[in-house]
Amino acid sequence: MDLAGRQVLVAGAGVTGKSVVDALSALDARIAVTDGNADRLAELEGLGAELVPGLAEPPAGTELVVTSPGWRPTAPLLVAAARAGIEVIGDVELTWRIGQARPEPPVWLAVTGTNGKTTTVSMLESILRAAGADAVACGNVGYAVLDAVRAGHRVLAVELSSYQLHWSNSLAPHASVVLNLAEDHLDWHGSLAEYAAAKGKIHDRSATVVHNLADEWSARLAAEHAPETAARAGFGLDTPRPGELGLVEDLLVDRAFVADPARSADELATLADVRPSGPHNVANALAAAALARAYGVPGDAVAKGLRDFQPGAHRAVEVAEIGGVRYVDDSKATNPHAAAGSLGAHPSVVWIAGGQLKGASVEELVASVAGRLRGVVLLGVDSPVIAAAVARHAPDVPVKRVHSGDDDPMTAAVSAASAMARAGDVVLLAPAAASLDMFRNYAHRGDAFAEAVRALGQGQAHDRS
Repeated sequence: MDLAGRQVLVAGAGVTGKSVVDALSALDARIAVTDGNADRLAELEGLGAELVPGLAEPPAGTELVVTSPGWRPTAPLLVAAARAGIEVIGDVELTWRIGQARPEPPVWLAVTGTNGKTTTVSMLESILRAAGADAVACGNVGYAVLDAVRAGHRVLAVELSSYQLHWSNSLAPHASVVLNLAEDHLDWHGSLAEYAAAKGKIHDRSATVVHNLADEWSARLAAEHAPETAARAGFGLDTPRPGELGLVEDLLVDRAFVADPARSADELATLADVRPSGPHNVANALAAAALARAYGVPGDAVAKGLRDFQPGAHRAVEVAEIGGVRYVDDSKATNPHAAAGSLGAHPSVVWIAGGQLKGASVEELVASVAGRLRGVVLLGVDSPVIAAAVARHAPDVPVKRVHSGDDDPMTAAVSAASAMARAGDVVLLAPAAASLDMFRNYAHRGDAFAEAVRALGQGQAHDRS
């Protein structure tokens, strides 16, 4: 991609913006950067870009705009660029074009969905490495895909957000999957239909399209967006038919990427190889296996990769067992769909939930897990919404609300949950909501939970001594 001497405007001076400026500088582009935050813009001084705060329209001569994923399509600058006929792309689209200009372009195995993306790409990275590939998990997982391409990695397990996909128009992965889809980020996209359309773009030019047999939206987007020439594969928790990956007793089995799907199957791994446990993570493992198999990874590497995989922090991590009660941190369950998967992994739960629901409904979630609830502890701004849903669907389940004025709300929540729990129960932090009303982010919330659990264990040990 020849950008030498061309005027490019970068919208956003955060982590993505800095990575984009570095890449454009290497391509000898003429770069301007704009951001509404002057302090953040100042951090890019010395990189050879013109820094212009608060632009509402592109400067004269601008030939391309590269936007950070957080910028909404309705931002005045991006609207003005489109009106002027200036192409607007995101960092992922820029990365794709840079990679395709190389003599040996990297292979993209792309993952999106409302929930499970990070776990799936991390499992996929582990499987690919077990097969000996120069692979890396990147994208929305924390390591920018642009940096991964510039580092020369050969195979990319790429997590893509709906924001990133919205601004991509030529991306053509070797294989792609939409894991699932539920209400999320509607404030950015404007509607569920627009959110789904952005997710579906991952399939538009994919060579192999993978879909979740148990998720209506996943199957629908595969049907609507898959090219006619694309290979297809489904995954689910039932016995697989030809063209599918699934379960046979305790085995993960492939009947899609085999020589004769009608007559043969490959055993890939066992349920014991999948961590964290739970149906939603088995589904994530099957999705990762499907993408890896599309790349040609042998079955034994799938099993080894899953065994080697280390779950990320705050994703269904057991913090401690105290008095026969397990305490599990799934602070990453930041929406009702994610919380449903987490709650479904345990038969008897004291549920710690609450925060910012961002307009999402919890009615279906609470109704589906009502029979699993020993008790509910709520904190955060939208705790009344969840409390009302519990009262409707599980009226006999005790509910304790922790108020933001408490000195240490998470300690109070863990203490209340412990009082409700019985031996054999799980006290589960799966908030179904964002955390910014009380914590810096979901990681801070999970750390607070783990600290409170450890303090509880130390206090009970002291009482016994």
